Amino acid sequence: MYQNMLISEDRKFKTIIIQTQAYSQKGNEPDDMEGFDEDFDEEFGKEKPVSEVKRPKIYLTEEENGEFVKAAEKILKKHNLPDTGIYMAGLPAVSYFLKTTMLKDMRKFMAMAVITISIFLMILFRRISGVLMPLFIVILSLLSTVGIMAFSGAALKLPTQILPSFILAVGVGDSVHILVIFFRRFNRTGNKKEAITHALGHSGLAVFMTSLTTASGLMSFLAAAVAPIADLGIFASAGVMLAFIYTVVLLPALISIFPLKPKKQSDSRPETALSVSDRLLTSIGNMSIGYPWQILVVAGIILTVAIMGMMRIEFSHNPVKWLPEKSAIRISNEKIDEVLKGSTSLEIIIDTGKENGLYDPAILNKLEKSVDYMENEFVSNKVSVGKAWSITTVLKEINQALHSNDKNYYTIPQNKELIAQEFLLFENSGSDDLEDFTDSRFSKARFTIKVPFIDAIAFTDFIRDVTKYFERNYPEAEITATGMVSLFVRVIASAIMSLRISYSYAIIIITMLMIFLIGRVRIGLLSMIPNITPIIIMLGIMGWMDIPMDLFTMLVGSIAIGLAVDDTIHFMHNFRRYFEESGDAGNAVLETLHTTGRAMLVTTCVLSIGFFTFMFADMKNLFNFGMLTGTTIIMALLSDYFIAPSLMILVNRKRKG
Repeated sequence: MYQNMLISEDRKFKTIIIQTQAYSQKGNEPDDMEGFDEDFDEEFGKEKPVSEVKRPKIYLTEEENGEFVKAAEKILKKHNLPDTGIYMAGLPAVSYFLKTTMLKDMRKFMAMAVITISIFLMILFRRISGVLMPLFIVILSLLSTVGIMAFSGAALKLPTQILPSFILAVGVGDSVHILVIFFRRFNRTGNKKEAITHALGHSGLAVFMTSLTTASGLMSFLAAAVAPIADLGIFASAGVMLAFIYTVVLLPALISIFPLKPKKQSDSRPETALSVSDRLLTSIGNMSIGYPWQILVVAGIILTVAIMGMMRIEFSHNPVKWLPEKSAIRISNEKIDEVLKGSTSLEIIIDTGKENGLYDPAILNKLEKSVDYMENEFVSNKVSVGKAWSITTVLKEINQALHSNDKNYYTIPQNKELIAQEFLLFENSGSDDLEDFTDSRFSKARFTIKVPFIDAIAFTDFIRDVTKYFERNYPEAEITATGMVSLFVRVIASAIMSLRISYSYAIIIITMLMIFLIGRVRIGLLSMIPNITPIIIMLGIMGWMDIPMDLFTMLVGSIAIGLAVDDTIHFMHNFRRYFEESGDAGNAVLETLHTTGRAMLVTTCVLSIGFFTFMFADMKNLFNFGMLTGTTIIMALLSDYFIAPSLMILVNRKRKG
């Protein structure tokens, strides 16, 4: 079954390659091409007689597609002539090279991010234990999540490729929040057990709250119509909760095992470092306490500018543009699109509903007119039709061959019985080419439209217009749009729509949890302002920088929501506790900034620098991923340093007594 599918795909690739070489050679096909067919037959196997062929009922899996592309690439290298350009393109090739390139880059830059984060943790904590313990938690969480994926049989696809980065952000954040409080207490008291208890009592509940809200928000992806996005919701939320469990269970055990010594103020340059951070946090607190309205006005202006940028965002999804301009697969795709006017296709199935319905000359004449219309008259704003063909192409060749190859007989016979006889003769010759254009009952016709590989969103109107044309001109038939273009557009459109709906659910779920966890409706609703602010600013940056909203940039939002919520929960949780103790909102803000605020600063520095390393990637989507995620992390910190305290000062009056 698999072999026969490869043979079918093989023909299409050979046609593309030969035509491209003919263009390169100005119409002269090199003699070396004589062995090309034999190499493909040797690689994929000889075709069987029609009676023995079993047509596959399913699409190629990613593994099978990868095997096919690698085998085809191997053959192309064998025929790599010095004066001939050989190009391989199309959705199977693009999908394979995109996945392999992204996996390679993600592994490389994840390694760079881990190294960068390790260096920064070392600078901040000045302890080997401060580096090893968070990394151990992250790696264990990631391995556990991937293990669950493997056990459940879920494959690593484009949406789930952000899992390592997501687990890195959550795992490091949880650990750092505990460690910052622990080391601060441990350096003062020298009592490890008491410091662990204090750190868990101070931040343990907040870490649980952040994990719960992040996981709940991700679970909204379960409603997605696209399986890989639903998988992201399942496994990312599982990874979040695993990171929390490992943080509160294993981290205290690791702290107990590591031989730690308290550092006094004179050690490890704290006199300078701590005083600088203390002065910074005190200045931020005093500004929020003294000028809350001014801060909110400035934030409102920034949000207004960001919203104006949001209005400029365009939905677009073109994976070829993610690849570097000098990438071989991008060059091949663009070359074939330019020369042959299409590297992929839209398929229209015309079901007459009648057995032997395609013997009718009227239907065949309509199909021939449709071919001419699509190639010469059809107009679309963004999509150009390169070539169109149907069963009439085969029939005209049969008719010409039966008349001594006279070119005057390259026409459609106008006699129903003659058409049936010619099809029967062709089938009895042993060829199975008709199976590519019709079914065994001759009731359905396949109409192929060759188009360039462009933005998936641009194809939406094109498919609608083509479908309307066929429905209008074939009122007696049932029309179905399918093929790689149709599937590609439906998957991307469904994915983007699913993510939009999932984000709405996530915000609603997180809002309800914030109200429940904080215990006050007004404070819970207000806490969503610093949660949403960094996401709006990120979208504004995308709009002003003309970064399109595609499937990958929408996935960045899942990390953005998780990180923004985490910082806000940590701030609100501790502010509420200090405010209940003192009744003074200003004092509660300062206490929160000097404790939780310090941990937020550490996690922001660590994570933003780690994600900014992705900006060195060659692939544009990874560059955008690193830039947008790192910027969102910083915006989340600033939002919780300025907007959240200002709101708390305005809504919480100082209690008497």
